[in-house]
Amino acid sequence: MSGEASAQGASPRAPRPGTQKSSSTVTKKGDRGVKEKPGSVLPPVGEEEPKNPEEYQCTGALETDFAELCARSGYTDFPKVVMRPRPHPTSLPSASLSEKPTLDDQRLSGSCSLNSLESKYVFFRPTIQVELEPDDKSVKEIYIRGWKVEDRILGIFSKCLPPLSQLQAINLWKVGLTDKTLATFIALLPLCSSTLRKVSLEGNPLPEQSFHKLMALDSRIAHLSLRNNNIDDHGAQLLGQALSTLHSCNRTLVSLNLGFNHIGDEGAGYIADGLRLNRSLLWLSLAHNRIQDKGALKLAEVLRPFELTHTEVVERRRLLLEKGTQERSRSPSSSRHGDSKTDREKNQLVGVSSIALVDKADKMQTAKTPKGLGKKKEKSGEVVKKEEKSGSGQSPTQGTPKKEDSTKAGKGKVTIPEQKPTKGKGPKTGSKEKRSILLESELVAETTEVVNPLLEPVEHRDGKVFMPGNKVLLHLNLLRNRITEVGLEGFLIAVQYQAQFSKSKNAPKGPVGLLWLSLAKNCFSLQCPVYTMIQELMLPRDPISKAKTREDEAMAFPT
Repeated sequence: MSGEASAQGASPRAPRPGTQKSSSTVTKKGDRGVKEKPGSVLPPVGEEEPKNPEEYQCTGALETDFAELCARSGYTDFPKVVMRPRPHPTSLPSASLSEKPTLDDQRLSGSCSLNSLESKYVFFRPTIQVELEPDDKSVKEIYIRGWKVEDRILGIFSKCLPPLSQLQAINLWKVGLTDKTLATFIALLPLCSSTLRKVSLEGNPLPEQSFHKLMALDSRIAHLSLRNNNIDDHGAQLLGQALSTLHSCNRTLVSLNLGFNHIGDEGAGYIADGLRLNRSLLWLSLAHNRIQDKGALKLAEVLRPFELTHTEVVERRRLLLEKGTQERSRSPSSSRHGDSKTDREKNQLVGVSSIALVDKADKMQTAKTPKGLGKKKEKSGEVVKKEEKSGSGQSPTQGTPKKEDSTKAGKGKVTIPEQKPTKGKGPKTGSKEKRSILLESELVAETTEVVNPLLEPVEHRDGKVFMPGNKVLLHLNLLRNRITEVGLEGFLIAVQYQAQFSKSKNAPKGPVGLLWLSLAKNCFSLQCPVYTMIQELMLPRDPISKAKTREDEAMAFPT
């Protein structure tokens, strides 16, 4: 009985401590796990969001940097960086940039096929598509399509995009931009490489239509595409003011695509106002909009001599007075003493005889100012550099011939820079496409302090002042609008003037006007005589048609 009692006493006692220990350990461990998991996962994520991404040093490999920064920012499922799909069937549209593709990436090779339901969903999965340079495999262009880009993603981009030294273009198509995220994106652009010159924001309508902020005076963007953004006349007004106003002008933008928007006659008038004093834009598309004859006539008016408004005439006279005082103050450059007194006397004389000075400046403008007036600002900062380059064997006292040389050198800078991006000219050759991108920014940056369209040669007729018109714009696309034969008449007059001007013997070197004009698919017949005359005038000016005729002649008469 005692043995049975002891066995019975031991049997319940043995499991009790074990069960108590095990239960206590389980509950304690479970409690610890429940308590430790939030402490080890959730709070550090909140703490590490502002710290860890900043501590990470980007390597310039976009795939690695983006994935690491997303992981440090708390993202579990983020878009992959993949190669941009190619039209030929041998491409791997969603192949990873890494050399060792995973099984998931191998499945993506068939993403364009319609056989697998899985491949259909994989094909539309959010990705960051890139194009690489063929030489060093560095990222050249970035394409993001069809998924929303938020502030957190833009914050990650602000860290991983600046190390991309060869980045040239960013394309965002239907990424759900807002006015706030657009401001964040614009703040990101100066951090990127200076080679970034092209931005495409298509399919991103904004309530405030703040796209004009991309064209600020300090912007480096040379090519901007804003298609399909529901831009109306108000948005066109903001864009026109960004192109130029009486006191400011965009000097870097070379091409602007505003196709597939809602711009009407009023908006076209605002764009035309922006072209009055803009001398950098070479390519403009207003295709697939709502422009009728009134807007077409305003655009055509800017391409031929147009009358200056009263405010423009006043500003022109002010600029001429400014130039005159600078010339008078710099003419006795060899004076050593009494500069302040002479300056005061000259300022007083200018105040007394301002009207006579403006009249003289207007008369001399046709002979001297178009080529030399704007350059004298350049002399103060650039004559020293030019003397160092051209001063081989010349004595330092020979000041006048050096000034003439500087003005001659300045002639090319004043009249030709706007056209150099299309020709690809530059002091050095080799890899013309890359060099042309850099030369655009350098040349335009030089001309910002020199050229002012209001100082161009003008005509005085019936007490009115007429400017020669915008001859810098080379490409104008007005396809599929609502223009009739009335609007065509305005373009015919403009094209006739530009063709006659370019053939005249005394035409200065520089821009010659439109080389390509598209007016098809509007509200007139293609057999319209006015349209036929425009086509006949534009055909010999089109460089592509010239190249084709040369090829045809070479084929017909082989050497």
